[in-house]
Amino acid sequence: MMEWYWWLAIMLVLIAVEAITLDLVLFMFAGGALAAALTSLAGGDITLQIVAFAVVSGVLLGALRPILLVSLRKRGEPLVETNVHALAGRPAVVVQPVSEDAGMVKLAGEVWSARVVGDGVLEVGTDVVVERIDGATAIVAPKQAHAG
Repeated sequence: MMEWYWWLAIMLVLIAVEAITLDLVLFMFAGGALAAALTSLAGGDITLQIVAFAVVSGVLLGALRPILLVSLRKRGEPLVETNVHALAGRPAVVVQPVSEDAGMVKLAGEVWSARVVGDGVLEVGTDVVVERIDGATAIVAPKQAHAG
C-alpha cells in the first residue's frame, strides 16, 4: 500500500513545477495526487489510489482547466511586449541613408541596421518610426507615413 504522504509529496512537486510552467496541466495532476492521498488515508489499496488519481486528474483536465484558462485570459493584463518587440512604434532618427536594402538609425540610444518600408531612400536626419524588428534590423517608415 502506498502511503498517503507519498501522494502529498508528489502533489507538492507537481505544484512547484507548475509554478514554472504556468499552463495548469500539472496543477490538475496535483489535484489527482491529492485525491489519491485521501483515498490512501481512507484505507484504499494502491489500485484504488491510482484509479482516484487518474479519474480526478482527467476530470480536472477536461472540465476545470479550460474554464480556468478562459477566466485567466479575460482577467489578464494585455500582452506587454518586451525586448526588441517593445521597440515597434518607437521613434528613431536616420544616421546613414536607409533604403530597402540597408541603412542605419539611432533607436533607443543605440545604432541599429535598418531598412525602409516600401521604395525610396530616407536621408540622414529623417525622423522615422519603427514598424517592426526583423532579426537585428529595424524596419522603419517615415514619421509622417506612419501617422497617416
